[in-house]
Amino acid sequence: FTMKKPLSAIAFACVCQNRLLMSYAFSSGPIPHSEIMMQNEAPRLGGIQLYSTRTRNEDSNENFGDNSKNRRDILRDAGLAATVLAGFPMVTSANDSQICEDPEAKIVGVFEKAAPSVVYIDTFTEQRDVFSPNVQEVPLGAGSGFVWDDKGHIVTNYHVVRSSRIAQIAILSRAFADDPDDRKQINGNLRSSAKGITPLPNYRRNVYKARVIGVDPDKDIAVLKVDAPVFDLKSLNLGCSSTLRVGQKSLAIGNPFGLDHTLTVGVISGLGREVRSPSGRPISNVIQTDAAINPGNSGGCLLDSSGNLIGMNTAIYSPSGGSAGIGFAIPVDTLKYVVEILIRDGRVVRPVIGISYLQSAQARALGVSRGVLVLDVPTNSPAYKAGMRGTRRTEEGLIEIGDVIIQIEGDRIDSEADLFASLEKYKPGERIKVIVNRAEGIGKDGRQLKLKEVTLTTSLKASTDLPQMGNIFNLGIE
Repeated sequence: FTMKKPLSAIAFACVCQNRLLMSYAFSSGPIPHSEIMMQNEAPRLGGIQLYSTRTRNEDSNENFGDNSKNRRDILRDAGLAATVLAGFPMVTSANDSQICEDPEAKIVGVFEKAAPSVVYIDTFTEQRDVFSPNVQEVPLGAGSGFVWDDKGHIVTNYHVVRSSRIAQIAILSRAFADDPDDRKQINGNLRSSAKGITPLPNYRRNVYKARVIGVDPDKDIAVLKVDAPVFDLKSLNLGCSSTLRVGQKSLAIGNPFGLDHTLTVGVISGLGREVRSPSGRPISNVIQTDAAINPGNSGGCLLDSSGNLIGMNTAIYSPSGGSAGIGFAIPVDTLKYVVEILIRDGRVVRPVIGISYLQSAQARALGVSRGVLVLDVPTNSPAYKAGMRGTRRTEEGLIEIGDVIIQIEGDRIDSEADLFASLEKYKPGERIKVIVNRAEGIGKDGRQLKLKEVTLTTSLKASTDLPQMGNIFNLGIE
């Protein structure tokens, strides 16, 4: 509404979340000539147009005299307006509900819904007793994970389980008074190292042995499986990471320092970040958040304000080792692609040239300012057949620099991260053109070097090497 002249008394009524809200303003003096014009752009709430009581005195010289009578008329009109509005059916929108929704209650609701989907992972290694030939299970560490589907697949970080020989999963399960005895003792003799009581009332921890279905060290993703009944397997709703925006609220749930199902809240601080995987390959499009992430959070879920999975917490940037407000999560779009392949095939096959290389930081010390320095080229690799040369030591004890990869099919290569990003575009078996800088000796003694660009054509091979680190990595491919 628009006020053409100032009013000393306005009464309006609106309906918000089925509650009647009324507001009055009073004046101590007589009401001057005034007019309120109702327009289409008047404010709305819950789909109902907000109207103000209309007071208009045609005779500007008329004296109201009785101020109290005028106020009674306004209150009467306001009550009439409230009665009329309350009789209309309530029409709400998502935005209207957010106006009156308690933000704390919403966060609590998201946590209570998602908590049963987050699991506590204990890892163990085997150690021989000093005084006997017996082999004992020794706790190695703990981490987080979450239920992917009702078939028992659990998703976590590869680095959580890579050094372990045995893993077990603790899942929150709803407890009922009339549960049969076999369900009450479903975890048998297995125990979780989770500290404290369960975070949700009427829930208990059921513990299961886990086996690895597949791992992808290049993306720091592992898929485990437990033989748990379907009533213990509550999966998360999968969101979309490609539509995220900086500033959106983010919620991290995990098990830092053994404190299971810890919730921290923050915002998405950045997008498109890059972190290094356990294999040395870069993980791209990583989500940055300031929600506190600490050791033990690895493999836990990162949720949006609606409780949808948007990422898996994987790393932090911290000079002290604790949370510094800079945490990183693998985006859910990457998880969808990799996890489905691991469940189906047990491994992710990527194209490789078939060489070993020197990391950029070390190559700079040798004077290689850009590109990837080739260390070794196996004789059975496609790169060897294409004529690529590795670094070697001469008979005089000097180091002869090998080829330096500077370009692949038009993609500039400045570091190993660029090399991996370029190779991701191709499939095993495809042929690509690789441009290298090759140092050639000139002069009579050959001690002077000159760089020469050489173009090589090589085929890509499939990377099928999987880490074999104990019993847990006896892959049960389905």
